[in-house]
Amino acid sequence: MQATLIVTLVLHVLSGVFWAGSTFALARTGGNLAERFFRPQMGAAAVAIVTGGVLGFLLHRGTPGIQEHLLAIGALSALLAAGVQGASARVVRQLSADASGDAIAASSGVATSQRIAASAATPQKLLVPLKMGHLPRADPPLA
Repeated sequence: MQATLIVTLVLHVLSGVFWAGSTFALARTGGNLAERFFRPQMGAAAVAIVTGGVLGFLLHRGTPGIQEHLLAIGALSALLAAGVQGASARVVRQLSADASGDAIAASSGVATSQRIAASAATPQKLLVPLKMGHLPRADPPLA
């Protein structure tokens, strides 16, 4: 159980950091090189969402409390961000296949989708400090 928990948590954190970081970077740079990052971003999104579900299953069974509600907001934000990025697949394909003047319009569409995804992920990143207490730990000894 401990090994499964550690591996799942490491995969969740690493994939989430890459996904969020690349999303924020692409949103800031106007979608520059978005066609190169599309597959790794979608892979990281899938890993982050699946491992988040596994962590929720392993650590948060029973009656939902405030932490579970905060985690649910984060999960919905992640799903929304992944959906927005996934919906831009057609534009990313057009951008990678097109070397004409239409690439500027496609690049603008990719930048917009990255900015929307970054905005959708923002509530999740704001809740991270509140979520950190969700791992079980022993009470400190009384002195």
